[in-house]
Amino acid sequence: MESPRDILKRHGLHAKYSWGQNFLGSERALRDIADALAPREAEPVVELGPGLGHLTRFLAATGAKVTAVEKDRDMIAVLEKEAIPGVRVVSGNAATVDFAQVAGAPEVAVAGNLPYHLTSSILFQVLEQRAHVSRAVFTLQKEVVERLAAEPGTRDYGLLTVLLGLYFDVEHLFTLEARLFHPPPKVDSAVVRLTRLKAPRAPVVDEERFIRVVKAAFSHRRKTLLNSLKSDRTVATPEQYAQALEAAGIDPGRRAETLSPQEFAALERALGPVAERREG
Repeated sequence: MESPRDILKRHGLHAKYSWGQNFLGSERALRDIADALAPREAEPVVELGPGLGHLTRFLAATGAKVTAVEKDRDMIAVLEKEAIPGVRVVSGNAATVDFAQVAGAPEVAVAGNLPYHLTSSILFQVLEQRAHVSRAVFTLQKEVVERLAAEPGTRDYGLLTVLLGLYFDVEHLFTLEARLFHPPPKVDSAVVRLTRLKAPRAPVVDEERFIRVVKAAFSHRRKTLLNSLKSDRTVATPEQYAQALEAAGIDPGRRAETLSPQEFAALERALGPVAERREG
């Protein structure tokens, strides 16, 4: 396998630091990532930020129908010249792309070595588009993967842990040392797999309100749950929050990081019908 450094040199290019470009050049790691996604023959796969096409080749080798979404025109030119069989290259922004639409399929698997600065935006897109995403395998900053897979009551547990945990199985698969990338980032990376559940771990009345409740709860991590929730009074009044916590059987003196996704869902349901609770 040709190294990222050699491909860049052959095309007269350099990695763009401002774009967060760190190209994974380990054949073993790339194969492990493709194996973790495990596409079926002819299954639609959307790869976000394919860069020089290293992971793209391993995904295409499975027989999957790969749509590679790339924003950098230089990388698009490289991918088009490399002409990887079974791969369609599309110009687009990984943080805003409609996965199903770009692949022309009702359901897709998603993969990518994500730029660190786009991680949250892309994960929220996966959440929003989860009806069309069977699973996703991403290479992220190691600390982010640890947060996503954290257990309730731990320091790493947070907003995205809860939101993804309600709808996905989240697995921290393996770590990738910085030296495996060109240029090497300042921190190690890790690979995470998100597998959509057949049904959410618990029902919610209104998904938008659920997200706002969880955001409010984590807005002041050192405060008690009730005091943190009061930061967003457009969802409910302090009295309504207190009543909902009591109805859900949740101690208002707990902190947000101790609640499971199911408990957050119970709290949201206890707030009652949305039309009766929303204010100005």
